[in-house]
Amino acid sequence: MSAARPYLVGLTGSIGMGKTETARLFAELGIPGYDADAAVHRLYEAGGGAVPKIAKAFPGCVANGRVDRAALAKAVAAEPGGLQRLEAIVHPLVAEEQRAFLDKAAADGAEMVVLEIPLLFETGGHIRMDAVVVVTAPAEVQRARVLERPGMTEEKLDHILSRQMPDAEKRAQAHFVVETDKGFAHARAQVKEIVAALHARRRKDDKLA
Repeated sequence: MSAARPYLVGLTGSIGMGKTETARLFAELGIPGYDADAAVHRLYEAGGGAVPKIAKAFPGCVANGRVDRAALAKAVAAEPGGLQRLEAIVHPLVAEEQRAFLDKAAADGAEMVVLEIPLLFETGGHIRMDAVVVVTAPAEVQRARVLERPGMTEEKLDHILSRQMPDAEKRAQAHFVVETDKGFAHARAQVKEIVAALHARRRKDDKLA
């Protein structure tokens, strides 16, 4: 008999909204988490599955056995359809890692998992989720946080935001929202309430199944 599938909770939000810290709050409550961004970083490092594929598709973007992210960004931006070609390489590899994570979570008996995916709505991944949690903060707080990052500029931020669904639309489609501009204690309290509601929602869904 195969292990029961864990309840899938998608955690998303635009850049600088506090997804990683919020994911840690879920982890504090014993809910296993998968970070899609971290998976991409692993795939780009020495020995990562994306390295040989990117070396072939984007010559000059691999150095010392790992992907040179700055060089790759320039190559992708300079080529019409470059982003689509890169996504065609990376997305299947990330999906494979995610399947392995879910298989292990099921084998371990996890009732629920959090999948931290920045472009969850943009890629249509929300359709696979049992529930979606959106992390949010006011636009001025978001910009201030992101512009503190090394190498970030107003232009880069605007380009990133142009590829992301507006925050208001994400919040409108979410089952739950976490506000991250009111302090850590407030965010932790919200997450505790959401986890309790998610367990209740899962039990209800199990009865209807």
